[in-house]
Amino acid sequence: MMNSTIAVIMGGGAGTRLYPLTKGRSKPAVPIGGKYRLVDIPISNCLHSNVRKIFVLTQYNSASLNQHIKNTYHFDPFSSGFVDILAAEQTPSSHQWFQGTADAVRQTFGHLRNIQVKYILILSGDQLYQMDYRKMMETHLESGAKLTIGTIPVSAEEATDFGIMKTDSRGLITDFIEKPSADELADWKSDVPTEALAEGKQYLASMGIYIFDMAVLEALILENPDAIDFGKEIIPRAISSDSIVSSYKYTGYWTDIGTIRSFYEANLELTDPLPKFNLHDPEKKIFTRPRLLPPSKIFGTQMESTLMSEGGIIEADKIIRSVIGIRSRIGKNTVIKNSILMGMDSYPTMELNRDHSSDVPPPGIGHSCHIEHAIVDKNARIGNNVRIIGGDHLENTENEYFQIIDGIVVIEKNGILKDGMSI
Repeated sequence: MMNSTIAVIMGGGAGTRLYPLTKGRSKPAVPIGGKYRLVDIPISNCLHSNVRKIFVLTQYNSASLNQHIKNTYHFDPFSSGFVDILAAEQTPSSHQWFQGTADAVRQTFGHLRNIQVKYILILSGDQLYQMDYRKMMETHLESGAKLTIGTIPVSAEEATDFGIMKTDSRGLITDFIEKPSADELADWKSDVPTEALAEGKQYLASMGIYIFDMAVLEALILENPDAIDFGKEIIPRAISSDSIVSSYKYTGYWTDIGTIRSFYEANLELTDPLPKFNLHDPEKKIFTRPRLLPPSKIFGTQMESTLMSEGGIIEADKIIRSVIGIRSRIGKNTVIKNSILMGMDSYPTMELNRDHSSDVPPPGIGHSCHIEHAIVDKNARIGNNVRIIGGDHLENTENEYFQIIDGIVVIEKNGILKDGMSI
């Protein structure tokens, strides 16, 4: 059935909760794990699930996302597979940008319908998980559903941020509420696996992953022209109609990369000996752009629990539980702890040379720096003897080159911290 399925990956809106990482890029284009982009996750899941017809819907800060997809995903000319961009566009029927997830699908439905498939898989571009969509499709077909929703157990603290549902003994969804208040949760507990119950996860949340019968989706979005969002409007209307709506209860690792804190924690968890999201799983490899970079060079650096990407020149003293991105430059006697360095887009210089006639440091991290609990975005220039110590003791702050969010210091893309600065 996967040959009769197209995938639609939502490119996301302004991504305000991930700002400033989304200052110049869309959420799915945000780098993760040193060398990947968030959009590589759902596309890789599709390819492993034999879904070869993939559209990515974009509109906000989409240039880098478009470039990444164009440079990464190329199919055999004898194959019918593709990964194509569908950007927001003005048409005779619509002069507006995408107003929400359902509206984005409605505005592009003419393109989707041209593929002539039976099923459509709706995905988010900013989640971290490894799912075989074929198993979800099996649930969809066996239940006789017209819509299947990927669900995962969550705690009461998490439930207020999700669409929460109830299911019957057959796994069919009977009730749905979008982002309930804490006072409403008492009536929304569900049967969940014993392991989830032991962790205090008693509620069944939507993952924002849907399989629709194509004809049913067309009817839902065209007959409800005022509906702009799947979770708030389309899903409740599908459940209240005569359509059978089923739940695919996913038990693997899944996290929504919606905030700076969740982005930071998800990255650092990748450095664990056996992370829940395993980049080294040979059966579930994550595809990304083949940059053909040389190996990183490391000089006398003590490293522990660190992901090191290609193309770096590293002279640091210590790097502990950190993610080091492509083409990184780190100077002598520098210490990096619990931090994410995204690296650089191009090679500015072979080594950490410096024009001493300028007080602007070269791209990379200078010598004798100490950086903890920080995210350093691409192409940042951090001078010598710079001290960045993030933590809960810091108040949220915003200025020209960095922000402090939930105790995490975020150096913006192309940001500059001159010699001797301290945060």
